[in-house]
Amino acid sequence: MKTICLYFEIHQIIHLKRYRFFDIGTDHYYYDDYENERSITEIVERSYMPALNALLEMIKTNDRYFKVAFSLSGVGIEQLEIHAPQVLDKLQELNDTGCVEFLAEPYSHGLSSLINEDCFAVEVKKQSLKIKEYFGQTPKVLRNSSLIYSDDIGLKVSQLGFKGMLTEGAKHVLGWKSPHYLYHCSMAPNLKLLLRDIRLSDDISLRFNNSSWEEYPLFADSYMAKIKALPNEEQIINIFMELSALGIAQPLSSNILEFMKALPICAKQAGLTFSTPTELCTKMKSVGALDVPDTLSWVDEERDVSCWLGNAMQREAFNKLYSIADRVRIANDVRINQDWDYLQASNNFRFMTTKTTGISIDRGIYSSPFDAFTNYMNILGDFINRVNNLYPEDIDNDELNSLLTTIKNQGDEIEMKEKEILRLQTKIEKMEAAEAKLQNKTSTRKTKSTAKKPTIKKTAIEKS
Repeated sequence: MKTICLYFEIHQIIHLKRYRFFDIGTDHYYYDDYENERSITEIVERSYMPALNALLEMIKTNDRYFKVAFSLSGVGIEQLEIHAPQVLDKLQELNDTGCVEFLAEPYSHGLSSLINEDCFAVEVKKQSLKIKEYFGQTPKVLRNSSLIYSDDIGLKVSQLGFKGMLTEGAKHVLGWKSPHYLYHCSMAPNLKLLLRDIRLSDDISLRFNNSSWEEYPLFADSYMAKIKALPNEEQIINIFMELSALGIAQPLSSNILEFMKALPICAKQAGLTFSTPTELCTKMKSVGALDVPDTLSWVDEERDVSCWLGNAMQREAFNKLYSIADRVRIANDVRINQDWDYLQASNNFRFMTTKTTGISIDRGIYSSPFDAFTNYMNILGDFINRVNNLYPEDIDNDELNSLLTTIKNQGDEIEMKEKEILRLQTKIEKMEAAEAKLQNKTSTRKTKSTAKKPTIKKTAIEKS
């Protein structure tokens, strides 16, 4: 029986403010708070809340037949905590149905998997803990930023203990193969791979409201009929997209949510089911290894990483940022870590692209790729100076690691001794209280003994 795996990404861009060369060393705050609040409020009202309400209705009205998966970036969760906690509440309500799975991904929605294994591992673990905190789920399947994947990345993900990973069903990788099977990583056979069906996903996320599209208007029954018409042996249909496709890319006026609500009904009529990524990775067998020596993603026609690292400016900014990755990780300073997460976000490099894709890019405050590069490098210059001021450059990473480990161990020892002192003080107080209570009882008994008068019986002689 064919099964549909439906997945949505939730991530929020952190907008940087205009930061000039002369701000370096004097201004350590890099963000446009007004734009961050405005943009997330808009996307929540126009997309997230209506879409999540629709998905919840789909689960409840179809008696748990419908299932769906999400992944949330850590920085996206942080923005929702500040500006739109109602989205997290709604996601928790969806989670309570038992029909929703939450996936792991890099905390920053960045590109660390391409350059630094340790940084990537820290990010994934940090985001997984955030998911566990909110939804009580420990993610078993990972979705890398923009579905970035290669054999080497798959090996890293497998070593982190994940059962499966989502990636793109790119033509140049699959060749004659179909994305409608479960594959595994060529370097780690225990890591299952779920491949996005580009056509079926983009029919909803990109083409649904396009009146010049030959299949316009798209109806739920005809959409499910296309899936049913696939060869019988092709059992897994992975439909992956951003949640913002429902309401932003495809406006609510296009009836996109009515289309979505009809999908479970039409799927049931067509004999199709819904599954979560972990269910597929656990229950289904891989048909073979997928060889991906070069990195792929779900962005642009090339399906590679050229939109982030395709020109000299992007590579310069990327290499400069990750030149201090180990130092930031070793130092583990709270304020530095937050800026590090925001500066890693992939959109910072996307704004610098000079590619002509035919699709316009909203660069926000930037007038050109060069403007985006200049602004980012000014901020990065200040950030690197802060890291070096906290932990001087003349101390190498090994020495810094040793020094901070010693400080941490001493701190742990002091904390342990303080706890022991507190425990002993509490014990002494209890002993003193017990002693005082005993003394009080003894004193009370003596008082009562003294207060009693001896009674002498009168003899018969005295009576007479």
